[in-house]
Amino acid sequence: MSGLYRAPKAGEDPDRPVNVVFVGAGAVGCFYASRLHHPDHNIHVSLIARSNYRALEESGVTLQTHTFGDYTFRPAAVYPSPDAASKGAVKQWDYIIVTTKALPDVSDDSALIAPLVSEGSCIVLIQNGVGVEEPYRLRFPANPIVSGVTVISAEQIFPGVIRQNRWTRLHLGPYSDSANSTSDSVETGDGTTGALVPPSPTPTPDSDSDSLNETLLSVGLDHCDRLGHYWTAFGSIPDITVSSEIDLQLIRWHKLTINAAFNPSSVLSGGLGNADMVRDPELRRHLYGVMKEIWDAAPKILGRGFPGKLAGPEKILKSTERNVGSKPSMLLDWEAGRRMELEVILGNPVRLGRRRGVELRRMGTLYALLRSMQAVREGRKARL
Repeated sequence: MSGLYRAPKAGEDPDRPVNVVFVGAGAVGCFYASRLHHPDHNIHVSLIARSNYRALEESGVTLQTHTFGDYTFRPAAVYPSPDAASKGAVKQWDYIIVTTKALPDVSDDSALIAPLVSEGSCIVLIQNGVGVEEPYRLRFPANPIVSGVTVISAEQIFPGVIRQNRWTRLHLGPYSDSANSTSDSVETGDGTTGALVPPSPTPTPDSDSDSLNETLLSVGLDHCDRLGHYWTAFGSIPDITVSSEIDLQLIRWHKLTINAAFNPSSVLSGGLGNADMVRDPELRRHLYGVMKEIWDAAPKILGRGFPGKLAGPEKILKSTERNVGSKPSMLLDWEAGRRMELEVILGNPVRLGRRRGVELRRMGTLYALLRSMQAVREGRKARL
């Protein structure tokens, strides 16, 4: 596997472009796509859009940003679906960057992107939660995967109009199979989620699989470095970081301490925003309990503790006091009648913990309650 394909470096072959497609044209996808599109360096970025397809096709993306000012991003092409993109002018997508919400209980997005993936494609997953990589690794065992975690405040205020409020940070790391590294003979839920399925009997390690994993990590790290270079040198984003596989997973779990505490609690508290929850003594105690549970459990699950530079639960709560008016994405989805990212933010971590003999009781309670609320509401809709 040492000859695994590597995307060309920008400019190393003037006749060979670097072709990138973003699957998901929401606020996060459009912002990072706009900073990666540099035709003058032979880097060409296209978008796959859904509800805002017509607006993007006609006018491109209008960006109102705190960091870079106001500008318009005109992608190389805009497609209404992955199938349409697979039949377009580009025959080899070097990078397929997935920025959609991760809803494995609704659909397996690894199947959605299958028409785009070829032997040389690198799959980049910029999504919330943990365990998001596993369905892609199962479907594409020999393709390099880059896992990404963002720290950004951005929203789509109108179709095709993106406002970036704060932050631009993006963490990148290679992925072999660490989200499934806890797989053993223990059953992992009911199989309704595409992210973590009931495991097959654990295969006996062999030199070929070890060699493939080493190659995937090496090539994946190379892709991380290249993407980081493109976004930094050409896109002027100052805080792109590249981490090892395990360190990137720790960053995912660190972000989970925020998402798994604030997102579900905003829905269950009746619609309170982040700052309002933190200022309520009982809710603050509850939030701290969820965050501390994750903080204590992650090292047992991943085999390594959080780096000292990452903010702990109390520091996160203190900083959230200033986040007035902010509503978590899960609350926005609930209020709009959309499906919530329950599996990757709550269900997957709970199941991964059980595989390691670590019970996440507070998270399990949040998961059970919200899963029931969502099912009851959908049942009522179905009867109308």
